Amino acid sequence: MNKEYEKITNCVDYIRTVTDFIPKVALVLGSGLGEFAETIQVKKEIPYTEIPGFPVSTVPGHDGKFIFGYLGEVPIVCMKGRVHYYEGYSIFDVVLPIRVMKLLGAEILFLTNASGGVNASYQAGDFMLITDHISLFAPNPLIGPNMEELGTRFPDMSEVYSLELQKKIRRCAIENGIVLREGVYAQVTGPSFESPAEVRMLQKLGCDAVGMSTVVEAIAARHAGMKVCGISCVCNPGAGLSQNPLSHKEVQEAADKAAPLFKKLVQDSILLF
Repeated sequence: MNKEYEKITNCVDYIRTVTDFIPKVALVLGSGLGEFAETIQVKKEIPYTEIPGFPVSTVPGHDGKFIFGYLGEVPIVCMKGRVHYYEGYSIFDVVLPIRVMKLLGAEILFLTNASGGVNASYQAGDFMLITDHISLFAPNPLIGPNMEELGTRFPDMSEVYSLELQKKIRRCAIENGIVLREGVYAQVTGPSFESPAEVRMLQKLGCDAVGMSTVVEAIAARHAGMKVCGISCVCNPGAGLSQNPLSHKEVQEAADKAAPLFKKLVQDSILLF
């Protein structure tokens, strides 16, 4: 057992001293989207600070705790707040929570985030179903010795985001009258927002939205055999697509405004999982 895998299992072992809850779905809530946790029938909450060796989020709007409970009859573990590469953590620590949730029993990973619109037709408050991603800008979380306990050395990424789960999310959007865009998400390192030239480059690469999370988590989850889906809340136009300067406050405000529809879309989708 390598030291990194041992760190993951140590986190799992600690959590098991606190709860024996076995989730089916793992949900990651991004900036400003933490209100969804209010819809969960909570069985146990565990702050990240209580888990030995677990990375702790330092970003405003990220509470930093696991929530175990039920959404309807679906057992779920919810990450209320994630950690990011730009906070100074290694890429291994950034995806450690995903691997922990996998070993706790989660079969499905539902990723959410707040993003900037690269597609010029997108507006603040739009939801985008992530159909694919570009991972050229953040370190690949699988670099280094392979964790054979989790997955193969060279995992296939031809269907990172489950087509089956995408169909269910589309169905929920239609049933609730929610406009759901679809597109390619790119993760950059941050923490600075992208420059206008970088946004133009991302447009030429075929990206529709950009953010500072999600892709490395999706890669780690697929490596471990999880089904993955994701929704991005577009909270602002990318640099150069608007006259206004970008700010984290703007991102949070847009995410808060979109929260009621977001909660409905995620909740109804998970109930179909």
